[in-house]
Amino acid sequence: MVFVRYLDVCLVLATAPFVLIAGMPTLGYLVGACAWLLTRAGTAYVQGRASRVADPKLKAGLQVSGMMGRIWIIALAVILARYEGGKSDGIMAAGLVLAAFTVYFAMSFVTRPGALAARPGAHGRPSAS
Repeated sequence: MVFVRYLDVCLVLATAPFVLIAGMPTLGYLVGACAWLLTRAGTAYVQGRASRVADPKLKAGLQVSGMMGRIWIIALAVILARYEGGKSDGIMAAGLVLAAFTVYFAMSFVTRPGALAARPGAHGRPSAS
């Protein structure tokens, strides 16, 4: 199950040889991959820290700041790739991050606690309560 949880990271790392062999924009790939891996590690840290906090306001604040920080870092990385490398580098960084996010988002539904456990009363009919 750990492999599924980090499938987005595997996707980012596994695309490196294809980018190099195909002659795709390397700077865009490197900037996008570094930004994704940095924010993915940061998100894991912030969520772990938030799970240990008892105060609901602090927990919500940590989670929201982690999400907003991640968005800013990714956006700035795509802009950096665009202006340091060129249009194709910006597109490569944006495409890589979009693909990684899509996999991360889909796998977050599968790997969240209780995702595969059957819920009582979830048999396709309305509950009596």
